[in-house]
Amino acid sequence: MNTRKLTETALLTAVIAVLAPLSIPLAGQVPISLATFAVMLAGELLGAKQGGFCAALYLLLGAIGVPVFAGYTGGAAILFGVTGGFLFGYIPLAIICGLFAERMKKDGIPSLKGMLIGMVLGTVMLYALGLVWFMIFTKMGIGASLAACVLPFLPGDALKIAAVCLLVPRLYPFVSKNLH
Repeated sequence: MNTRKLTETALLTAVIAVLAPLSIPLAGQVPISLATFAVMLAGELLGAKQGGFCAALYLLLGAIGVPVFAGYTGGAAILFGVTGGFLFGYIPLAIICGLFAERMKKDGIPSLKGMLIGMVLGTVMLYALGLVWFMIFTKMGIGASLAACVLPFLPGDALKIAAVCLLVPRLYPFVSKNLH
């Protein structure tokens, strides 16, 4: 990576690290946080490789104890705990968002269709990884696990996807001009 790409990666990793701890605890064990919003934004703005690297770097920061996970927590116990599948799911989320952003552009900016497809498919992958991990960890069945860690998050994730769709066309020209 050259200096410019390192700067982009550091900047978007910092955005994830600042937004992800902001969370609303739910009755279950999985909180609502702004992490998915920030990870999708990184993938859409930087592409698959850099976006995925931002997500991985964020997880590394959390694993070594920097309080960047939901509720200002950190450490390997959180990363490998009940919500670990969702945390690890940030990497494919960013990569899938980035792949569609790179391949589906209109006037040099990720297209709305590409962003929507990437974010929806990436979110499905995130939910799949998180759900399987959660079920193995808690020994809960599929119905109870869906009720605990997928269904309550669908409206919020739809809002996050809409917000990214609104922000990327405004931010991308700045990012591509000043960072890429």
